[in-house]
Amino acid sequence: MSEPHPTSLAERLVARFGDTLAVSTARHEVTAELAAADLVAVATALRDEPAFRFSELIDLCGIDYLGYGQTEWDTETVSGSGFSRGVEGQAQGRFNWAERPRGTNLPRRYAAVVQLLSIEHNRRLRLRVFCEDDSLPVVPSLTQVWPGVNWFEREAFDLYGIIFEGHPDLRRILTDYGFVGHPFRKDFPLIGNVEVRYDPELKRVVYEPVSIEPRVLVPRTIRDDVDLMQAKAEAADHWREN
Repeated sequence: MSEPHPTSLAERLVARFGDTLAVSTARHEVTAELAAADLVAVATALRDEPAFRFSELIDLCGIDYLGYGQTEWDTETVSGSGFSRGVEGQAQGRFNWAERPRGTNLPRRYAAVVQLLSIEHNRRLRLRVFCEDDSLPVVPSLTQVWPGVNWFEREAFDLYGIIFEGHPDLRRILTDYGFVGHPFRKDFPLIGNVEVRYDPELKRVVYEPVSIEPRVLVPRTIRDDVDLMQAKAEAADHWREN
């Protein structure tokens, strides 16, 4: 007796690509993780093959997993100065490189995530590609598959420093040309590296070391929001019913 024809997207992906993709489903959302070397070939197949037809690339973004799983939100202990958020923890930008968070269950730091939509089949798919080298994060560009991803890749390059190999014009898109660093990296200082001002004597804009002091705002109370409690109760009822 033959096996039943796979109907779910996850089953179709496994049947078509095998070990090339690591497919998982959470909250009814399908994620496929793959190696950077396979990205263009898999993306082309997902776009062109009748079983998938992911004609639309909705979004592409970068992710920095430095300190993933760690938190500074300790709301179980409290003192007269408030909760320990930002006091005991090492949140984004509040540490130097030597003291950066290292505890993570992921072996690589940077990833690019692609959100795809199949209008023909009314399905969505998330692709996640980790960069092999943390010191020089590189993934292939998808501009040859979905030309509209051009600006998304430039944004990920600007904010995370991820290099998209094969991109026709990879340069900053949000920050200034003289900007130092990549502001969405977890080790980027919250106050930045430099500040700019207009110098009336030089009659031009000048860059100088940042002069402001970092400041951490710590909430003194956490309210039990009625709307939030109602949303949690409705979500619990939904999962029990399904």
